[in-house]
Amino acid sequence: MTMWLEQYQPRLFSELVAPPSLLQALERASIGSNPPHLLLSGPAGCGKTAAYKLVCRQVLGPSWASTTHILQARDLAKTAGAMAKFEAFLRPAGSGSEDTLAGRTSLDAFDHTMSQTGDGTPAPAGQESQRDSSANRAPVSRIIVIEDADYLGHARQSYLRRMMEESSRSARFIFTTHTPSRMIEALRSRVQHIRFPTLSRVMIEQRLNAILGSEGHDATLGLVGDVAHVADGNLRKAIFMIQILAQRNLLSDRKNVQILMANTSLREVQLILEEALRGRVHDWRWEKKGEKNSRVLKGAMGALDQMMNAHEMDAREVVDRFHRFLTAGRSHFDPGLLTDLLNALSRCDMALQRSAQGRIQLESFLHDVAQIGSIYAKA
Repeated sequence: MTMWLEQYQPRLFSELVAPPSLLQALERASIGSNPPHLLLSGPAGCGKTAAYKLVCRQVLGPSWASTTHILQARDLAKTAGAMAKFEAFLRPAGSGSEDTLAGRTSLDAFDHTMSQTGDGTPAPAGQESQRDSSANRAPVSRIIVIEDADYLGHARQSYLRRMMEESSRSARFIFTTHTPSRMIEALRSRVQHIRFPTLSRVMIEQRLNAILGSEGHDATLGLVGDVAHVADGNLRKAIFMIQILAQRNLLSDRKNVQILMANTSLREVQLILEEALRGRVHDWRWEKKGEKNSRVLKGAMGALDQMMNAHEMDAREVVDRFHRFLTAGRSHFDPGLLTDLLNALSRCDMALQRSAQGRIQLESFLHDVAQIGSIYAKA
């Protein structure tokens, strides 16, 4: 099955779902002879990934994919050997080498016509960028993208700042982030910051209707609006949901959106909290696997492990799901109980920022929930 997220990804700046002023800022930053380093910030699903791909295509030309290097900083956060992996990405020849990824100059920097073959996509600005051969500098021929750069930490950000100053001649850096305030000032001062706003419901509806029209699907009145409302500004989530509904022939009834949402991880979050409130944080049970019995962890921690493994979630994402469930008006908890749960969740969130063991902090939170549940059970 072809993913609509890939099939209908923007090929031109004008196709991005974003305000005109933002599109103009991206285009101006891409077509200049000396493009700046960029910091793209905004909530999930607002178009940061699609935007930096368009920038890379415009700046580097048709063969942009071969000289675009992407690192997901979230994968480095609080993991063993993270700094070594980070240095291995930026210094492919070894940590003791003077050779850096940013310092390597592609042959395209000297002759832009050498690599005219690419992925067949048009220039996002409508025409290829012109390279000034008379300029006293090498044209940009390499882009290094750091996704979720707010997970880098100060030490790695300082490392990047020095590299940007010392060895970045024909290379540019693009950072994406949800929380730009976590970026050190020395790094933010060296980039052009472009903020992506949360997408409105109308903007998401228009894109979904365009995709459905191209695919020849008809949705019942109000269903697209329901999907846009549930997506809460996340276009990626909205497109994924509408494709699931279309592929299963569920576009004829608005109730199917509610059923789909009921089967997402918010329902799993509710189960975890309910198990913890009943005091069942750890519930070991014997289950027969093959020809022998094995102890299996059930209860709140068992459900938590299952959710994290099934959805490949980290501890911070789990906290976000808990917060969304508690504040979305779906929990129907007593106001006092809800306040205590949110206070416990905030303590867990703060502890996660100082800990490399996210599961331990989540386990501590569930024990706090169990204690809160015992207090309200006696009341």
